[in-house]
Amino acid sequence: MNIPWTNWKLSFNAPITLIIVFASLGVMIAETIFGNAVVSLLSASNSLNFINPFFYLGLLTHPITHNGWSHFLSNVPFLLLLGPLLEEKYGFKKLLLIILLTTILTGILNALFFSTALCGASGIVFLFIMLSSFANVKAKEVPLTFLLIAGLYIGQEIINSLKPDHVSQFAHILGGACGSIFGFVCNRKQ
Repeated sequence: MNIPWTNWKLSFNAPITLIIVFASLGVMIAETIFGNAVVSLLSASNSLNFINPFFYLGLLTHPITHNGWSHFLSNVPFLLLLGPLLEEKYGFKKLLLIILLTTILTGILNALFFSTALCGASGIVFLFIMLSSFANVKAKEVPLTFLLIAGLYIGQEIINSLKPDHVSQFAHILGGACGSIFGFVCNRKQ
């Protein structure tokens, strides 16, 4: 008897996405074992400190840190659903550049304007959400799905930013703005 899927092999189909997810999982496991020191070390600083090397580290690593398992589990499904599609559409190098620019910009602006450290991949999630609305758009078109998702997701974050909490709606809004800008820029010529 021949089982059709026995010849299938495991595919590392979305390297950027999988690296972010596995690195985040590693940090979560380390946090569970060693406590919050790991997240504190890798989170984006709440102040510009150009002398401290951990400031620069946090600018790059804050998306792989999370404030507990529920925060991790709220981001990872979006990364796993949208990341492979975006890596296929934009390619490894372009998507990596988009993620790095968004990550660094979010970290710097957060340190400039807010007094809280930055932790989590939510900015990347919002980047992915907005960027994915451009997945099948033709040049010089504005997808209606983009306008609707911008109104729903970004609008909700603007409303949430008026409530006191410990969530960085700024990172969500900036990630969504970066996704919108890169969506328009990357799809203007097709």
